[in-house]
Amino acid sequence: MIYYKKEEEIDLIRESSLLVAKTHAEIAGLIKPGINTLEIDEIAEQFIRDNGGIPAFKGYRGFPSTLCMSPNEQVVHGIPNDIALEDGEILSIDCGVVMNGFYGDSAFTYEVGNVNTETKQLLKITKESLYKGIEQAVVGNRIGDIGYAVQKYAEEFGYGVVRELVGHGIGKSLHEYPEVPNYGKKGKGIKLKEGLVIAVEPMINMGTEQILQHNDGWTITTIDKKPSAHFEHTIVVRKGKAEILSSFKEIEKKING
Repeated sequence: MIYYKKEEEIDLIRESSLLVAKTHAEIAGLIKPGINTLEIDEIAEQFIRDNGGIPAFKGYRGFPSTLCMSPNEQVVHGIPNDIALEDGEILSIDCGVVMNGFYGDSAFTYEVGNVNTETKQLLKITKESLYKGIEQAVVGNRIGDIGYAVQKYAEEFGYGVVRELVGHGIGKSLHEYPEVPNYGKKGKGIKLKEGLVIAVEPMINMGTEQILQHNDGWTITTIDKKPSAHFEHTIVVRKGKAEILSSFKEIEKKING
């Protein structure tokens, strides 16, 4: 069952999504060598609660933390810990909040200190692939058009596109129908209609697309231990051009000084 949103519901999802964006911006300047992910997670939780939201991930199916924090070869669902970040690493942070009964969800992969050129390129292409997918999220297209655009772009650079983990509908629940794969065929899947709110989230690996789930039940890593990047926006399907409800603007201001 696909639940199309009314404009007043989209407004509430936008509010939640913008709190996610502000939370990212709040922690973006902290991501440096020496800090640990547990410290960042505590700051994010306090910020969300101080601004009228509830962390969406904490307690979700037993997840213990506010943020999914996945360094280097971790693809997604990394659990914050007390290990200090090191120069040259990357850190994918996925954040979700619920506010006024509606969810927002967005992910961004950060550089920790001085990152090598090859890894910087992975981050750049992954983020660009997100926007390639979003360009296809318009009335009259199909869900496969989004995945095809992401896959085609990422694979042009020799990267692996994760298959087992996908984007999703979002609204009164964190995960709703439909699933939004980052691969696919043009013209396949459900037809996109006005008011469909989805999270588009490419997970792109420097090497193989193959992944492995760890014994903690959450952490996913690349099977070849090469880095993985993850970027995500919550968006709404519109005529002509999708509307992005989350934002990277404040994050990028912080990162770029």
